[in-house]
Amino acid sequence: MRSVLVAVIAIWALVAQTPVPAPQETQAERFRSSGALQLVDEFVARQMRQDRTPGVALAITSRDALMMVSTYGFADVRARVPLTPSHLFEIGSISKSFTAVALLQQRDAGRFDPAAPIVKSLPWFSVQSKFEPTTGHQLLTHTAGFPRDRDDVPSSLYQAAALHERTIVAKPGTRYAYSNVGYQVLGYALAAIAGRPYPEVVRDGILLPLGMTVTEPQFTHDTRLRLAVGYEDMYDDRPPHVSHPLAPATWLEYGAGDGSIASTAEDMAAYVRMLLNKGRGPSGPVISPESFALLTQKAVKIGDAQWYGYGMRVSEIEGRTVLSHSGGMVGYASSLLADVTDGVGVIVMVNGPGSSDAIASFALDAGRAVAKGSTLPSQPAPNDPSIVPNAADYAGEYKSESGAPLVIVADANRLWLVHRGVRVLLESRGRDRFFVNHPDYALFLLTFTRDADKQVTEASWGDRWFVGSRYKGLAAVAPPESWRAFVGHYRTTHAWFSNFRIVLRKGQLLLISPSGGEQVMIPVGDEFALEDKDSAERITFDTIVNGTALRVTLSGVPYYRSFTP
Repeated sequence: MRSVLVAVIAIWALVAQTPVPAPQETQAERFRSSGALQLVDEFVARQMRQDRTPGVALAITSRDALMMVSTYGFADVRARVPLTPSHLFEIGSISKSFTAVALLQQRDAGRFDPAAPIVKSLPWFSVQSKFEPTTGHQLLTHTAGFPRDRDDVPSSLYQAAALHERTIVAKPGTRYAYSNVGYQVLGYALAAIAGRPYPEVVRDGILLPLGMTVTEPQFTHDTRLRLAVGYEDMYDDRPPHVSHPLAPATWLEYGAGDGSIASTAEDMAAYVRMLLNKGRGPSGPVISPESFALLTQKAVKIGDAQWYGYGMRVSEIEGRTVLSHSGGMVGYASSLLADVTDGVGVIVMVNGPGSSDAIASFALDAGRAVAKGSTLPSQPAPNDPSIVPNAADYAGEYKSESGAPLVIVADANRLWLVHRGVRVLLESRGRDRFFVNHPDYALFLLTFTRDADKQVTEASWGDRWFVGSRYKGLAAVAPPESWRAFVGHYRTTHAWFSNFRIVLRKGQLLLISPSGGEQVMIPVGDEFALEDKDSAERITFDTIVNGTALRVTLSGVPYYRSFTP
């Protein structure tokens, strides 16, 4: 007995002398202790000030665990309600990948074939076409030739059914044209295949298996109580600017397969982890490896080293494969990035104007650095839109058709428009496009055009066209006199694309959106196509009174002449 006791004491002494290993630092703790959390916080704060963003929800995750989740700013600006991790955001078109995953689950069960005509799943669907029937694959990859949408009606079911009025011009499968209504059709096909409503299928097949217990697969008035308030620029008819006030966005209920999900950053991080794990959730596969390969296939090229699969963009960046999608709703924007090579992903959601893409990109770099134990990224230089490195390209005097000059002055990487003897600073809005911060130039962006030698030779603003001394192109062709009746400002009542202007410039009709985007209108018989004759987006005018059209129909959506110019 004594010998046993001695042995026990000896073992106890040995154990007491053995150092106890320190608990391993979790990924979230490592993210914080590395300084990455502070770095991301500082970047988000800077972007919010720069973009007047009301609130931001952000999560970074590895394949295994959440690295960080943070919220910034306000859920309700007027009431000064701070944004919290429990507030929901509408994630917009990121929902399309949920629809694709749910359909691929039906494929795994033998009930859906992407190559089969969609009418096999949805017998009431039809569209006017001389081509072979539309397939699920074409809808999933935005190559069916459908128009974008028609959000003037509150019923997305009617939007899908009303496609029987539209004509497919381009052969399906030959061109990429982003279509929300195409994913609405897919959502109704999913419900028909599963024999249950779309929200139930998504909740039971994706949300619950991934532990996304607070996410809503559709948003109704009850959901609104949990949502951060969405905000928009108060002026809906012109390019936005940081000097403009914000206003609460129009509230909409929604439940279709192109954008009906409302979620939190933490819940969406669980979805990102499923993507990083190639279709596997915490309890096993959500979709099969074969279906995940379909989800992330490089089905159609949409940019430099970028493709579209099934509800998911696929990019090759410096040897890494990154899955991504953005989302936009009325008053909300979101960005999802999933680096499947390094095993790190990000979700960013904002409830108003903001750079969700910029925040997501920087957060992904920070998360990847922590995961790999490498140096944290440096803060990128603040975006100052008044800095124009190639300012000298645009300097000079441009003459209009009437002879009135447009004078642009360059000085120390900045550009000014000389207006009524006063210099007005220009702000960059992308390549060769500028915001002129003056009331007389509020409605459009000032755009410059380059020749074949990449020399700036022309400028335009709305219906005004100016040519520089180096311009050697043709003079404007006189348009048909009847086109002058179409020029004007048109409005409708829906919140998505509420108004646009039609201008006549350089002998062409152009549709100019409030954000400043321009699309050439191509005459095709008694109507017009946007950009090219194979476009599914068509425009017609009617009710000509006193030489002006009072109504224009854009891809089935009626707009009416506004009392404002």
